[in-house]
Amino acid sequence: MSVSNPILYSFRRCPYAIRARLAICYAGITTQHREILLRDKAQEFLQVSQSKTVPTLVLGDRVLDESYDIMLWALEKNDPENWRAMPALGHDLIVQTDGPFKDALDKTKYASRHPQEDMIANRHTAAEFLVTLDVMLKKGCLFGSKPTLADMAILPFVRQYAFIDKLWFDAQPWTNLKRWLESFLASDLFAASMPKYPRWYSGDDIAYFPERKTD
Repeated sequence: MSVSNPILYSFRRCPYAIRARLAICYAGITTQHREILLRDKAQEFLQVSQSKTVPTLVLGDRVLDESYDIMLWALEKNDPENWRAMPALGHDLIVQTDGPFKDALDKTKYASRHPQEDMIANRHTAAEFLVTLDVMLKKGCLFGSKPTLADMAILPFVRQYAFIDKLWFDAQPWTNLKRWLESFLASDLFAASMPKYPRWYSGDDIAYFPERKTD
């Protein structure tokens, strides 16, 4: 497999996979796309992914199976709007997103899987992080008027949180955060990163991400 034609194992709704696709699309990289069913993962995927989770990017004999690593790989190839130009706080926010925020998010969204946990308390814990972001977003994005890697790494998880209970989310006084999320959801980049693919089976014709335009 040529390194110039990597294979991306993905799942459309997974926020980790979404942020990897955002970076790949933004960087103008074309991949072979293989849509994985999480409850019945393809054997080819299980053989190449050490983490057994999406996204996984196969680069010849090299495999990236952490979404943030895939984002950095893509931006090293091409970063036209300089997403990587952000303070160290940006990396700290991503760590908080992937750690305490995602933990509280999961215990809110999948409360039935965590019967020993207080769903409302976890929703509040996650909300405290969003309050911090709301204050930072006065200029439109986390570090000014233009998005950085932190914005794009965090937004898919805020999207997931918002749609747990959209009516409740919309009722919160997070004006900056909601505007930030709405702008992201309406963007061409988000739309291009969310095409629907059928489940991949070995032997299927090659599907590409981003989708190739046809006349």
